[in-house]
Amino acid sequence: MTIDKLKELLSEIGITLTKKQGKQLHKYYDLVIEANEHVNLTRITEKDDFYLKHFYDSLTLIKAIDLNQEMSVLDFGTGAGFPGIVLKICFPNLKITLVDALEKRCNFLNKVIEELELTDIEVIHTRGEDYAKRHREKYDLVVSRAVANLNTLVEICLPMVKVNGYFVAMKGNAEDEVKSSMKAIELLESRLEDVISFELPIENSIRNLVKIKKLGKNKRIYPRNFDQIKKKPL
Repeated sequence: MTIDKLKELLSEIGITLTKKQGKQLHKYYDLVIEANEHVNLTRITEKDDFYLKHFYDSLTLIKAIDLNQEMSVLDFGTGAGFPGIVLKICFPNLKITLVDALEKRCNFLNKVIEELELTDIEVIHTRGEDYAKRHREKYDLVVSRAVANLNTLVEICLPMVKVNGYFVAMKGNAEDEVKSSMKAIELLESRLEDVISFELPIENSIRNLVKIKKLGKNKRIYPRNFDQIKKKPL
């Protein structure tokens, strides 16, 4: 896929990619492919698939949230930086925090930030539930893409969201996960606002954006330790 084809697809969802941003995305791709030989970052390495399934897919978040406003965003379980790095390149107005539990990935992300000269973006090497306990009601938006079951994500991510802010889980087929997470969403003083379903262009695979609004502060017992979350989901 050429950068022009990516621009064309993005324009259809209201995103205009500048020449500088296109160059940054291309350089980002090169950095991932180079590092992927030593660090497990992605199984998707062919350029056409990468541009569609990582770059375009990350930016479909705009279907759920107006990304043109200034806000603080946490990307939980960011991995190789999807969607957080892509969001920062295309929406410089966002203040981004990337959280990942693997030190090698965090080192890679810091290299990307330096190479692309990105600002107002930080990388935190820690487990999400530990970070959530120390940073309650801090972010306007928390997002997570292809990380864990929604039940688990809800308990870890919602405590970090400001009251009246949002958590968006970026998923494939999410119908069963949503149904089994309704109790947890309610316990965490939140409301399922929307499940935005669409097909990824070209390959027509299903995507879902699970949009949850935080209505009130969470009890300090949440999130529990990960072993408790795993053994006994809410």
